[in-house]
Amino acid sequence: MIVGWSGLPPRGRLGRADTLPPVAGEVGLNGWIKVARNGDVLLAMPYAEMGQGVHSTLALLVAEELDLAPTRVRLTAPAAGETLYGNVAVLAASLPVHPRSLEPGHETTGARLGQWMVRKVARELGIVITGGSSTVADAWEPLRLAAATARAQLLGAASLRWRLPVDEFQVQDGMVQHAASGNSAGYGELAEAAATVPAGSVKLKASPQWRLLGKPQPRSDTPAKSTGAARYGIDTRRPDMLFAVMRHAPALGGAPGAVDMDALLRRPGVQRVVRLGPVAGSTAGIAVVAHSSWHAKQAALAMDASWQGRPAGALDSAAIAASLAQTARNAADANHGFGFYNLGDAAASWRAGEQGGARRLEAAYQAPYLAHATMEPMNCTVQVTDQAVEIWAPTQVPEMARQLAARVAGVPLDKVTLHMTLIGGGFGRRLETDHVGQAVRVAMETGGRPVQLLWPREEDFTHDFYRPAGAALLRGVLSGDGKLQALSIHSAGDAITPRWMARNVPQLAGPVDMPDKTTAEGLFDLPYAVPNQRMAHVATQHDVPIGNWRSVGHSHNAFFSEAFIDELAHAAGADPLAFRLSLLADQPRHAAVLQRAAEKAGWGQPLPAGIARGLALHESFGTVVAQVLEVTLSDSKPRVLRVVCAVDCGLVLQPDIVAQQVESSVVFGLTAALYGRIDIVGGEVQQKNFPDQPLLSLRECPLIETHLITSTRTPTGIGEPAVPPVAPALANALFALTGQRLRSLPLTLAA
Repeated sequence: MIVGWSGLPPRGRLGRADTLPPVAGEVGLNGWIKVARNGDVLLAMPYAEMGQGVHSTLALLVAEELDLAPTRVRLTAPAAGETLYGNVAVLAASLPVHPRSLEPGHETTGARLGQWMVRKVARELGIVITGGSSTVADAWEPLRLAAATARAQLLGAASLRWRLPVDEFQVQDGMVQHAASGNSAGYGELAEAAATVPAGSVKLKASPQWRLLGKPQPRSDTPAKSTGAARYGIDTRRPDMLFAVMRHAPALGGAPGAVDMDALLRRPGVQRVVRLGPVAGSTAGIAVVAHSSWHAKQAALAMDASWQGRPAGALDSAAIAASLAQTARNAADANHGFGFYNLGDAAASWRAGEQGGARRLEAAYQAPYLAHATMEPMNCTVQVTDQAVEIWAPTQVPEMARQLAARVAGVPLDKVTLHMTLIGGGFGRRLETDHVGQAVRVAMETGGRPVQLLWPREEDFTHDFYRPAGAALLRGVLSGDGKLQALSIHSAGDAITPRWMARNVPQLAGPVDMPDKTTAEGLFDLPYAVPNQRMAHVATQHDVPIGNWRSVGHSHNAFFSEAFIDELAHAAGADPLAFRLSLLADQPRHAAVLQRAAEKAGWGQPLPAGIARGLALHESFGTVVAQVLEVTLSDSKPRVLRVVCAVDCGLVLQPDIVAQQVESSVVFGLTAALYGRIDIVGGEVQQKNFPDQPLLSLRECPLIETHLITSTRTPTGIGEPAVPPVAPALANALFALTGQRLRSLPLTLAA
């Protein structure tokens, strides 16, 4: 059976005309496209909008194929539980294969076969998810095909109506036209007939024919967000709604003990108090339900409760950091850990020592836990009535949220309806469903009234699923003439994917952890030509709740690798740019990006006294980014003046949105590099709010330049790839400026 299944072609992603829920006055042409009476096109949108601009970009794909004004493409909710909308690209990208093994001319049979199989499995599973900078890459083919198929059906309907050859018709501005006869009809007039017409030959528009894509276009969400009309999860309001505020046990993994319930219920506006056990990885706590969120929060803050600690003992981030550093060193010394990439014999090169003028270099790097710190705190609105559950949530995983809600409420999945709202910052935090499970549990206690569960900012900071802490021991061997002969990196840190799957996809989580690509991405997949390499990771488990954080493993692994490459360049007496280019002779794409950034930044040209440059190059999510930072000191602290970014993200569909994502990534990356850390003492997170872990201020924000490389590749990710190079480029600039080599994040200069 398995052999027979694997031999079948992958499931298609076009869907049927009846896939989308029926609505009067709307005609479905396939699983993605409906046509309204007035000729507007409705596009099924399973992907979350969290500021990255995908709703605008994906609507533009459809508008381009159907020759329609973008304002006439409206979004509609997809059919619940439909596997058609599963994200294939994000699962395919989870394979731990070196990017080079998928490049034309260097591709391997194993890598290609693995990708094919994962894509096939992904189409069967149909996991709806927005993450991994995968949305445009995932939708690129099915949405264009869906729109082009709809166009072919509309042309076919016109051909049958007027009994004229289909190839004599064309679409223009939402009309099907026949130039010779003057016959024309709008999409709305032809839709019912088109739904019964086979598509026949379907041709996608070639890029030279594009009128919209590749050119600056206004974002569809700008007016609503500018006027305050946009509705995020936290803006949800329902008739007769209650509000609940969450208070977790202060210690991670702890639980509430005795609580003075009577005192809480006497507080103004308070309706109920609900004890909540751990759900989907959360720490146990108490929800206070009241007439308003203000009343609920005041009561929660005034709560007289005793709190129990973690049964297995309190967590301590300093002890964890020391353990990770020792684990990485032990792995390097014993040459163990899971080898994600091996080439030649890096261990033998290191053991050979400094013979023949060779030079060995070793450095230990570390990164702390990090919180997501989204602007919109965690929230979810739920109503439970008559064995049915209705949810309004800002989520990146709507089907997982529905499944958890069904389990918590004890109802069949088809009784759960979820409305996906705009998201006020995701960064991976809303790949989790803990808050949804909590909200459903609270709503089960409110007698059918809808309730909005809200986490205060302090709960958000202290009970996050954090970016894992990590450590790496890096070793390099330079030949007598300064060429890099060997590079080994042994890292240590908790694996995200097994923990995430266990709490969010328990039906797929296995009893044994498999090697997790996120632990070593940004280390095993470097583009540099080094004859002897070993990139290995030791997966640890320290019980701090961890999750996906913007750019995931790349976020800290790029700091480890690119800062160490600079150390090697310095030891070789080479210019950091020239040293990297010497290792990229067979990687023209990376070399072009690096050279563009250096050229635009004026690399090698003199700077005023007290200013220095640093650079970094990194590939993640299929996109190559190079950055040059110009840095000075202000009151003995780093101050970034200018960031020059060169980006190759394949075909650029919306250049303004790409630039916006690069700019937001730079600000996000600088915030983490300068200020980001989560310290756990006695089991409790010490950073409670933004004063404890500030964001980069407007005054501190540098000039950011984005330079896009022209490419014919299919589009790749852009929401995250500009984050990883920021920290190493800053560290490298600070070394050039001060002579201090900083190997731990956040970057703090010695007094």
